Amino acid sequence: MTTPYDIIIVGGGVIGTSIAFQLAKRGKRVLLIEKHDLAAGASGSCDQQIILQSKNPGNHLKLALKSAELYQEIAQEIDHDLEYRQSGGMIVIESPEEMPIMREFVKRQRQTGLQVDVLDRKEAVKLQPGLAEHVVGATYSAQDAEVNPIEVTLGFAQAARKSGAEVLLNTEVVSLIMSGYRVKGVETTHGRFYAEVLINAAGAWAPQIGKMAGLNIPITPRRGQIAITEPCAPFLRGVMLSAQYIVAKYHPEILKQSSDQAQQLGVGLALSQSKKGNILIGATREFAGYDTRVTYEGMKAILKNAARLVPPLKEMHLIRVMAGLRPYTPDGLPCIGWIDGLEGLFIAAGHEGDGIALSPVTGKIVADLVCEGSTFVEMAPFAPNRFE
Repeated sequence: MTTPYDIIIVGGGVIGTSIAFQLAKRGKRVLLIEKHDLAAGASGSCDQQIILQSKNPGNHLKLALKSAELYQEIAQEIDHDLEYRQSGGMIVIESPEEMPIMREFVKRQRQTGLQVDVLDRKEAVKLQPGLAEHVVGATYSAQDAEVNPIEVTLGFAQAARKSGAEVLLNTEVVSLIMSGYRVKGVETTHGRFYAEVLINAAGAWAPQIGKMAGLNIPITPRRGQIAITEPCAPFLRGVMLSAQYIVAKYHPEILKQSSDQAQQLGVGLALSQSKKGNILIGATREFAGYDTRVTYEGMKAILKNAARLVPPLKEMHLIRVMAGLRPYTPDGLPCIGWIDGLEGLFIAAGHEGDGIALSPVTGKIVADLVCEGSTFVEMAPFAPNRFE
């Protein structure tokens, strides 16, 4: 039998590597197993936004605020450039009807602790030139930030290795090793590995790992398509979303009722500019199973919507497109905690489009719960069994 580890983590994305970093730092013997390569899934095919404004007021936003604090600490702690910058961000408001809705949203976010304001059109255009004539205003928070998600994943993995963690790539978990109602390890394409704790951090593929233990985990893949421009001069003064993006994120049932194809695809503006100058233009929110193909319909809808809201984008040249799978849960919150009835099995997945923003705090929470049995936040809203 292979020498047992304290903890095995399944999933080499930004969540799994963050957990590995935090646990290894606390002296745990950690093995991280990834089917392909680091950041091969959603963490390598997403935008770079750490936008706090998109989080629901309450528990969701509280986690994001704590994660933002941790990002600044981690950026200093680990010897890897995460391309982190607190650039600020805005949510574009297109119609007078959206304005009172966003004002109420902002009011509740302020009560949770976010520094955010509602801007009229004149203030919004001064902050971000190039907005379309019909835009009536925006919300803005200086606390929003950007990061390179691939570098974050690689940075976490590098720091975890330095603290003694092992990372096994191109290795697929094919079954769980069980003893009664206890998980003892995993059977993989490269052999058997044993540990006291197994952490399912497989993102959109977490339900497939769960099925190996007879579980029905309510996480559904939700495709997001993104277009990327050639490098250009600084244009965006922070990250940008639209109010439609918020609707697509939290109310997918509304999209099904629409006759507009863009709304059916869950299209909402998501813009950011990389350190090298590339502009990332997104995004769709589609339930398309595990299909990661980019579609003509999706890309057309994204680009048409972006140019409608920010007309100068029409003059920029695209160089590539991509799509990834967000792990969606019915209430928009991740599943973080022990699995009832199965000793030794823990899940940390279902972050949907918030994995990048919530990765530091997720790593800390999981390490707290595994090592100490408690953490700084009430975990009932994130309990894996809350949908039963």
